[in-house]
Amino acid sequence: MVALRWGLALVLLGFLAQAQPTPPLRALAEKRGLQIGAAVEPSLLLQEPEYGTVLAREFNLVVAENVMKWGALQTSRGQFNFAAADLLLDFAQKNRMAVRGHTLVWHQQLPRWMYGSFGPAEMEAILREHIQAVVGRYRGRIAYWDVVNEAIGDDARPRLTPFAVLPDYIERAFRLARAADPQAKLFYNDYGAEGLGPKSDAIYALLKGLKEKGVPIDGVGFQAHLDLSFSPTKARMAENLERFARLGLEIHITEMDVRLSGPGSRAERLEKQAQIYQEVLQICLRQPRCKAFTLWGVTDGHSWRAASEPLIFDTDYRPKPAYFALQRALQP
Repeated sequence: MVALRWGLALVLLGFLAQAQPTPPLRALAEKRGLQIGAAVEPSLLLQEPEYGTVLAREFNLVVAENVMKWGALQTSRGQFNFAAADLLLDFAQKNRMAVRGHTLVWHQQLPRWMYGSFGPAEMEAILREHIQAVVGRYRGRIAYWDVVNEAIGDDARPRLTPFAVLPDYIERAFRLARAADPQAKLFYNDYGAEGLGPKSDAIYALLKGLKEKGVPIDGVGFQAHLDLSFSPTKARMAENLERFARLGLEIHITEMDVRLSGPGSRAERLEKQAQIYQEVLQICLRQPRCKAFTLWGVTDGHSWRAASEPLIFDTDYRPKPAYFALQRALQP
C-alpha cells in the first residue's frame, strides 16, 4: 500500500511538473538575448484576467493583432481612435515589455475612404499624414514598426494596392517612419517566405534594392504561418535567413502559428506541431541576427485560426506540447 501511494505521488508530481509552465518562456528567452512575443487583442486584457497574467508571465514583447492597423486607427480621414492601442501600450509599459507596431502600410483592413480616386500627390499626403500621426504619437515607446506588410504577392509580383498609385510608396513609407521616430527599428514583414523560393527571392531583391538606395530599413519579419507539412530543413530556412542577414538586416519571426491539421492521431499531430515550433526557434537561435520570436496569439481559443488549434496554449490556458518544446529549445 505504501509503495502504491508513493508511486501515485510520483505520477502526480510528474503531472504537476508538466502542468506548471516554469520557468516561463520569457525568463529563458531573456537569458538567450531573445525577445519572445505574442499578438494581443487589448479588449481581452479587460475581459479575461488570466489572459493578461499569462501574457505578462510568458512574453517580453507584444504586438497588436488588429488595433494598430489603418482601418482600426483612422476610419475617417484625419480622425484617429487610439484608445485600444493606448491600452496595449500601457499594459506593455507596466509589465516591462517591448512593443511592435503593426502595421503602417498594408493592402488589407483599410477604411472605405482609402479606396477613392487618389492621384500620386494626394496619396503621398495621405501616407505622410497617417505615419506622422501614428508613429509620432508613440515616438520612443515602440521598439519596432512593421512599416510595410505583404507588398509581394503569392505570385512573387508586387501587389495591386491603393498605395501603388504612388510608385515609390514603400521607400516613402520607410523614410517617413524614420523621420517620425528615429529610434524605432523599421521592418518589412511578409508570409510564405520562410524558405527559399520565388516569393522569398522577390522579397530579397526588393530589400536589397532598398538598402542600396539608402532607404532606412532595419530588418525583415518572417511571419511563419505554418502547418504540419512545413519542414524548416527541406525549405532551407536557415540558408534563407542567412542571405537576409548578409544584407545587414535584423531578422524576426513575427507571427508564428502552426495549424494542427492533417493525418495521424491527435497525439501525433500535437507532437509534430511541437517539433515544428522547436525547429523554427532553434534556427532563429542559431542565426546571430535573429533577435525576436513572436506568436500570432496566446491561446487557441483567441486565434484567427482557432479551429486548427495553432498556438502553444489551449483554450483553457493549459500549455501544450509545443510550449514545452519551446521551453526545451530555450534552455542554455
